[in-house]
Amino acid sequence: MTEDPDRTDHLAEAARRSEERDRLGRETPEPSLGARLGQIGILGWAIVTPILLGVVLGRLADKQFATGITLTAAAIFVGAAIGLHAAWKWMHRQ
Repeated sequence: MTEDPDRTDHLAEAARRSEERDRLGRETPEPSLGARLGQIGILGWAIVTPILLGVVLGRLADKQFATGITLTAAAIFVGAAIGLHAAWKWMHRQ
């Protein structure tokens, strides 16, 4: 009985890819729990800081123009958009 050359090529390719993944896994190990928690902390501050800045600036503008909480609400949304955009860019840069 002869083996199908296509099947042999597929098996050889699968074995080569598996060996390559194993080698890459040994060369670049997973980050530690502390490193992961640090990443989560950075992401949190990247989102929260612009929101808090929006609250402060919005409250100052609301007091200046006597607009209730209208400008604060708008500034919170703008801060959230900026923070989420910054976090998105940071995650995809990693």
